[in-house]
Amino acid sequence: MHKSSIRPRAILLGLMAGTLLCLATPYNNMYLAATPLGGGHFPLAPFILLVCLTVLVALTARIFKARPILTGTELLTTWMLSVVVSGIAYTGLMRTFLLNITAVDHFATAGNRWSETLVPLLPKAWTVSDPAAVELLYNGLPGGRALSWQQILGAIPWSAWAAPMAAWGIFILLCFLVLICLVNLFSRQWVVNERMNFPLLRLPYMMEESFQEGRVGGFFADRFLLVGLLIPLTLHTVNGLATYIPTIPQIPTVLLAGPYFAKTGLFSGFTKLKIYLIPAYIGFAFLASRQISLSFWAFFVLGGLLTGFLSLVGYQVPQSALGVTFGPTLTMAEETQMIGAYGVFFLFIVWLARHHLLEVVKNAFSTKPVLASESEWFSSRLAFWGLVLGGAGLTAWCMHFGMPLLVSVLLLSAFFVVTLVASRVICQGGIAYFTLTAAPTDGLLALFGSGFFTSAGLVMGAVMQKVQFLDLRESLMPSLVHAAKVGEPITRKRLYFFGMCLALGIGVVVSFVAMLALCHKVGVRDLQAEWEISTVLRVYEDAQRLLDAPSGPNSWIIIFATTGAVVMMSLLLCFQRFYWWPLHPVGYLTMYSSAMRILWFSFFIGWVCNQVTLRYGGIELFRKVRMLFIGLILGDFLMGGVFAVVGLWLGQSYQVLPS
Repeated sequence: MHKSSIRPRAILLGLMAGTLLCLATPYNNMYLAATPLGGGHFPLAPFILLVCLTVLVALTARIFKARPILTGTELLTTWMLSVVVSGIAYTGLMRTFLLNITAVDHFATAGNRWSETLVPLLPKAWTVSDPAAVELLYNGLPGGRALSWQQILGAIPWSAWAAPMAAWGIFILLCFLVLICLVNLFSRQWVVNERMNFPLLRLPYMMEESFQEGRVGGFFADRFLLVGLLIPLTLHTVNGLATYIPTIPQIPTVLLAGPYFAKTGLFSGFTKLKIYLIPAYIGFAFLASRQISLSFWAFFVLGGLLTGFLSLVGYQVPQSALGVTFGPTLTMAEETQMIGAYGVFFLFIVWLARHHLLEVVKNAFSTKPVLASESEWFSSRLAFWGLVLGGAGLTAWCMHFGMPLLVSVLLLSAFFVVTLVASRVICQGGIAYFTLTAAPTDGLLALFGSGFFTSAGLVMGAVMQKVQFLDLRESLMPSLVHAAKVGEPITRKRLYFFGMCLALGIGVVVSFVAMLALCHKVGVRDLQAEWEISTVLRVYEDAQRLLDAPSGPNSWIIIFATTGAVVMMSLLLCFQRFYWWPLHPVGYLTMYSSAMRILWFSFFIGWVCNQVTLRYGGIELFRKVRMLFIGLILGDFLMGGVFAVVGLWLGQSYQVLPS
């Protein structure tokens, strides 16, 4: 895109949109259980805002024959500011945050003995010490449903929340600082040097290019786009009406394929196989590179075949071999291959960027002026020292609350290494919905055993991980990487960066207030929070098990993690040395992700369509057919927005996209 400046109006509009999104998300997601407004790495509400603003601004300029009040770059800026904060109000932070710092006291019983074992190990400043305040959170204020939001805010015992908010606020601020500096350090390498593809940005870019060229009407009237748009429009109209009128038959979007496979033999790994028909994700898969789309579904299939092969040869590893792990979806020992694979792929990322990182280190210790590149918000020198100070601050924070120095350093390093690798997978692969298999702490537990952490360090690390680094479905870092790419043509980098930092600060405060107000009005017990409560309790239960029965290094996990490292190294060597090699290494990293159980078929369809189009029609046909898949994405998200509004009105919503 061409170089362009932005004006404060774009920043203000983005801040307003982000603030409203953070206010509405807890009520929409946890009370109504409606289609998530900010879910995933291509969030619904910000994209609907972008589409509406683009059409409105273009239409207004055409009617009044005046210059548009916003440029295409400013529209993308507004969109990206709301994207960056979209995850904070839900899975990116607040979905389980209040539960994390209250559950150990609230759910302590004589049977689980948490009051004697876990509570003394957690720093007092981390949790809410007032039992009455905790009860209000879970049960709601007396007559809270009849109170206005202003009355709710006035009745919240803010003094009880002041200490934990101050302690955790420092942790969150330092985490954001480290993430921003990491993205700033790697942005030049990924955006400029490697020219990494960003499939999730293709549609917004194409839409704003048409806006800049004055052909918005032609873009939305494209015949291929309209055909693609009609598919999700028909699908969700029928299924949405069936939600409210049960007599209307639904069009199935989830097909159970597992019953067609034998429970023993080579294909036994597919006994729980499901086929999800999600038009938007088929569109994203088509826009991704063919090699990556092929790799995602191919490695998913290979993972199922590996499970069946091990069963066929009688080499079944018992589930007990895992020991106690904190992985969100970890169920089989062979899934711990990802621990080694993530480590090797991180080294590969560093190796690719070795010349750039060496230059960064030289500039950091040089006295010469260092200017920011086109893809950077500020200079690499400032990013380097910001990373050092942020990391040192987090280490000091952990040590202040009782975690040993070595444990703090290794644990924090594992957190950010996994997040960096996952961000690369999400942004390069165009995965709008991504989950981890193994948790960062699982690797350290397997290598060193639970005794390495100390009792306090073990519990603290588990809670820190759950707060910020376990569920990456709405992680901040991939959005920051996308923001770096969107900001590449912007000339007023400081204004853009200031707006982003302000959005993050406002987003955290507003999200906390909105979630706290909702819990006090309704009570956690009456929210759609079964998953949230169960996952938080599982963290404390696993920590309790390790305290009761400390574990040493886990040989099974080490074996499979080593296998994963060897496989990843082999894939990287083939990828680098053989131009004909068909598989991309990032596909291996998603092999056991629960997200790929939903997305594998979408990537298969997208890959097949991409392959056939380019093979038999060439680039000319590809450009035309591409608009059909753009229509699939556009239609799915527009219908998601429609039913989100309908859900707010009727109090019951039809889920368009997976949550």
